[in-house]
Amino acid sequence: MRAIVCKELGDIDNLVLREVDTPSPGDGEVLIGMRAAALNFPDILTIAGKYQHKQIPPFIPGLEGAGRVIEVGAGVDSSMIGRAVMIGIRGIFAEVVKAPMHAISAMPPGWSWAEAAGYQVIAKTAYHALVQKARLQPGETLLVNGASGGTGHMAVRLGKALGARVIATGGNMQKLEIVRQLGADAVVDVAGSDVVERIKKANGGRGVDVVFDPVGGPIFDASLKACGYGARLTVVGFASGDHNTVRTNYALIKGLSIIGVRAGEAARADPRLQADYDTALPALAAKHDLRPYIGATYPLDQAAVALSHLAARGAVGKIVLAITGDAAEVPV
Repeated sequence: MRAIVCKELGDIDNLVLREVDTPSPGDGEVLIGMRAAALNFPDILTIAGKYQHKQIPPFIPGLEGAGRVIEVGAGVDSSMIGRAVMIGIRGIFAEVVKAPMHAISAMPPGWSWAEAAGYQVIAKTAYHALVQKARLQPGETLLVNGASGGTGHMAVRLGKALGARVIATGGNMQKLEIVRQLGADAVVDVAGSDVVERIKKANGGRGVDVVFDPVGGPIFDASLKACGYGARLTVVGFASGDHNTVRTNYALIKGLSIIGVRAGEAARADPRLQADYDTALPALAAKHDLRPYIGATYPLDQAAVALSHLAARGAVGKIVLAITGDAAEVPV
């Protein structure tokens, strides 16, 4: 089979397309013929050797995708063969992937391979941040930074599903208009020196209740100032490349909670959270339109180009690799 292999840590250009051995499923495992795989910022960090979870080259990158079960191992019902599934496991950028049963889940009906491939990471991150950590309530105001990115646009959609007023920020008004179409009540361009005032103006002059921040840098500092009393600010990532030194006087004066978000690690530490993902998220996706917005699709052999596009924040929503066939196809 063909797979994208990281031959050494460092630049994205270190990725190569290679023929590798097709795996065989073990006990409790299935083999999946991949149709689409989604890109995430941790892929870039992992390839660079800068992610929390270190991988030793050579390895196959990728964290999530979608495809059909083509073979089952011992202990797995043979009726699984032919099922369309979503997969969350390392080593996704390949034509065939081996996965334990706990790493797969059914695709929502009517979704394309690309939408299913790009759903799990951002949905779990947004849910962990907004529901399990920040306890976002109906009628509250949610500020989503980096709203045109993968996790950002899912936070917008989930915030609306939870009954919040959503203000979206970003650095490109064309992209923000797409985010507005996805449900944001107001959008704010972060360019200029009056970002805090414009955020508050979008909320009727009041501070916001919850912040979803996967960006860091200057917009994190502005968000601290834009918070109302008792607000909850979730630290989701540092897409800007800058970590922040927090002004604790803002936290004291405004009674703020600054909360770190690591959805995957949280579920490993507390299995009850994973059970919540497995039940609550499918219910929300069934009731509301939580499918990811697919901003760009590349063939498998252009994985390095696709990751460079992600690094440059060139697309709205998720970037997807079409592994085999048409990633926009809706399986039957």
